[in-house]
Amino acid sequence: MAGQLLERILVAAGAPDGDGAAVEWAGELAGRLGAQMLLLQVVAPEHLVATDGSGVDAESLDVLARQVAGPRGRARVVYDSDPAAAIVRVAVEERADLVVVGSATMSARTQFLFASVPNRVSHTAPCTVVLVSERDGEPAAAPEAEPAAEPEPGELLKRAAQIAHVLGAFGARQTLRRGADAAERAKSFRLALEKLGPTFGKLGQILSTRPDLLPPELIAELATLQDRVPPLEEAKVVAVMERELRVPWEDVFADIEPDPLAAGTIAQVHRAVLAGGERVVVKVQRPNAEQDIRGDLGLLEQFAAKAAERPAFRQLVDIPAIVEHLSTSLRQELDFRHEAENMDRMRAVLEPFDRLDVPLVHHDLSTSRLLVMQEVQGIPVLDAPQGDARTEAARQLLEAYYQQVMTDGFFHADPHPGNLLWWNDKIYLLDLGMAGEVGPELRQSMLLLLLAFLNEDTPFLADVMLGLSGERPPSGFDAAAFEAELEGLVEGYRHLSLRELRLGPLLQQLTEICVRHDVRLPASLALVGKAFGQMQLTAAELDPSLDPFTVAQSFFQRRVLAQVRAAADPRRLFYEAEKLRVRATRVLEAVEGALGVTPGAGLRLEPVSTRELEEAIGRAGRRIAFGIAAATAIGSAAFLVGVRRGQ
Repeated sequence: MAGQLLERILVAAGAPDGDGAAVEWAGELAGRLGAQMLLLQVVAPEHLVATDGSGVDAESLDVLARQVAGPRGRARVVYDSDPAAAIVRVAVEERADLVVVGSATMSARTQFLFASVPNRVSHTAPCTVVLVSERDGEPAAAPEAEPAAEPEPGELLKRAAQIAHVLGAFGARQTLRRGADAAERAKSFRLALEKLGPTFGKLGQILSTRPDLLPPELIAELATLQDRVPPLEEAKVVAVMERELRVPWEDVFADIEPDPLAAGTIAQVHRAVLAGGERVVVKVQRPNAEQDIRGDLGLLEQFAAKAAERPAFRQLVDIPAIVEHLSTSLRQELDFRHEAENMDRMRAVLEPFDRLDVPLVHHDLSTSRLLVMQEVQGIPVLDAPQGDARTEAARQLLEAYYQQVMTDGFFHADPHPGNLLWWNDKIYLLDLGMAGEVGPELRQSMLLLLLAFLNEDTPFLADVMLGLSGERPPSGFDAAAFEAELEGLVEGYRHLSLRELRLGPLLQQLTEICVRHDVRLPASLALVGKAFGQMQLTAAELDPSLDPFTVAQSFFQRRVLAQVRAAADPRRLFYEAEKLRVRATRVLEAVEGALGVTPGAGLRLEPVSTRELEEAIGRAGRRIAFGIAAATAIGSAAFLVGVRRGQ
């Protein structure tokens, strides 16, 4: 810095007595260069505390300026709610050649801008800006978020002891008290999870979506769990943003609202405006979220491994399955890129539906810990105005779920009204952090399940449910009792009108029957049932006259036409024929294995039990039945829907 170029230095102070290090540094520089120094104090008008209304002793401030810069020093007080704008304005008025900003140069009201006022000044001031740290008196860069530290072994041991104590107390008081009320046990468990903190609160929220793992009393209680986490300090929000963006936040955003829209165990959400004027929503991960959650998950995984060795635990609840599901879900939630991919994928799925959409993602601004999305400036979906747009959106919402589950195998797993907004005559699906996957075989089996139910074919419905399990029935399995419960369910739906039949509750009831008979079903089936239930309730609220089977018929007819077109392709026909041949070979191999046939030069039979033979033939029979049924499933579904509609 050449002396002749620095004639006027402006130093911005925060407290009435100035920022010591910044003022001293600016005064020393002014003395060496023979430059004038202006000590500027910015005061927010709404925070004046002096009885005479001035709030600041300007004379004392002027004395301070002369103490550090001699006769070339002077002071000035301005009143403005935006300190950064005031500093830049005065710099222009005073024709400053250099602006010096101390790290404490802010007001209490603008706490959110503590880490960013210097950055805002540096990007808008007409001259060089220097930030001086109050800790060492040297020029400093804008603060960054501190990287998460690995937990110390002692901390892990202490945390493990706390978890064991709380869960042990719950198990001793409730699990062993057979006579205790189920609702009381459920409440006690919820309180235990809340006491253990964010990771276990998230565990409860995830488990509330798994009726296949826990009894209904626990599911209902855990559904009331909500994040009770105080918001991050605003300076930490800025620090995380700038660490992820790798530039000052003012380079990207024109404004960020200080108060969060939501604050959760993993992240909190703020409204913001991009530099170009677009309104967005910013999801910021809590600085210690990953460290805390991974530490707890590691301890839970060790606990699950021990629990797997104890039959008593497995009879009560499948702890390893729960921990595995929790670990997968939380690790995905910790990486916001996964949610961004889900949003893009869902947008492609919803493309045929002009009344449905998801927010756009700004991928260039998003990272694993920062997600920037279009702000949906709408209203709750159930407040949508009456009219054709609302009724059409309800129909499309229902049909889109058939599309998501039966065709694309990818669906929004938590479509409650709070995750749906109405804007520009569309329903926007929010919060794609939790999405479900349905593989091709499960999609086919679900279609057979619906066919068996519509045909009131209870024996085949039982076979489909056992086939969905993919495992041998448990020891002591009572096939007759299982089929009798399914018959009771079919009987209960037999006299319902089409408008009263709901797929979501049906799938949930089938899941509950399987749980009672220890028949394990794919986790995605439970999620499908819950999601369909939530979605159908919303669709019915939007349009009470909506007939779900009318929507189903439209969906199945289009799917039939698509498959007919695909079947006309010779290459496709060859592929399907080869696939059928391979499946038939596998069925024969299964029967051979059950009979004890050893392939080779001569036919040899190995000893085999009658039970093994019956099970193998049963499994082979189910596979053959599924193969035959699947060949005509789509056409039959469309036909049956048409027949049912004529009732």
